[in-house]
This record gives sequence, structure tokens and C-alpha cells, in this order.
Amino acid sequence: MKFVAIIEYDPDKTRVDQFRPEHRAYCAKLRDAGQLAASGPLTDGFGGLFIYECESADAAEQIIKSDPFHREGVFAKWTIRPWTVVISNRELF
Repeated sequence: MKFVAIIEYDPDKTRVDQFRPEHRAYCAKLRDAGQLAASGPLTDGFGGLFIYECESADAAEQIIKSDPFHREGVFAKWTIRPWTVVISNRELF
């Protein structure tokens, strides 16, 4: 099942830059394990959007809490919602 997370970042953006390489390596591992369908920062600097593949919202929250950005205090708060893909266009990614 897919879950979408909108994650708000701490306003101190210096930590975003500092820990981005470790965060992206973590995301790449999730992608390779089939647990991350897509992710990326919101262009207004608010935070990021993540689409996880997992069995529950609790499992998605555990993925978030294992992220280096969470460990380093970059993630301020988040919302997790179940999501069903009805239409997609892979060419737009």
C-alpha cells in the first residue's frame, strides 16, 4: 500500500544542506528496497514530499524516524496519508 508524507523542515536550512547527502543515500536505499516510489523537496523550501510503499501508516512513520534528516532534527513535523494511484504518467517524472 502507498502512503504519502508531507514533511515540514526546520526553518534552519543549514542542517538541510549539511545532512542532505546522508538523507539522499538513505532514500536511495529505500528506493532500491522497493519502499520509496518517489521523493523530493518542495520548491518553496517548506519541506519534502515522499511516497512510500509499506504495509501501514505506522511503518511509514518508522521509515521517517529512521531517516538521517529526522535524527538530525531537520524534520519538524509530518502528515502521513494512505494513497491510491489511479492515473500516472511516468514520463513526467
